Amino acid sequence: MDKKKSLFLPEDENLREKGDWSQFTLWQQGRKNENACKGVPKTCALLERFPEATGCRRGQIKYSVMHPGTHVWPHTGPTNCRLRMHLGLVIPKEGCRIRCAQENRTWEEGKVLIFDDSFEHEVWQDAENYRLIFIVDVWHPELSAQQRRTLPAI
Repeated sequence: MDKKKSLFLPEDENLREKGDWSQFTLWQQGRKNENACKGVPKTCALLERFPEATGCRRGQIKYSVMHPGTHVWPHTGPTNCRLRMHLGLVIPKEGCRIRCAQENRTWEEGKVLIFDDSFEHEVWQDAENYRLIFIVDVWHPELSAQQRRTLPAI
């Protein structure tokens, strides 16, 4: 992965204790990032078919790359109105894990890990190579259509 030519931006919420973690955001707060989607038009065209994700005003859709030696502090997401999905794209065989509440998990290429990020979670990336996942936030399935329409963006 060529960092100099990358469209990924460094994580900017001060969630890292150490390391290199960047993101390439396609949707945020239910709004499409047209410039970003020009770089991945097929992905964005596919996502347009899933309004429960693209219309989630309390979430994001983004690529996330984390390099070896990164640790993300224990933290919580801002709301329990969404669920967060991680699709493993490039996953080192060993050294990457996530803890959500009291459960530890690892990513697998081609598989989705779903969790409620309002629970405390933390990430370690101690592998030999980078980890690339695709993150999609969707409305929590227990929300009514009315709640989805009226909850403000965050």
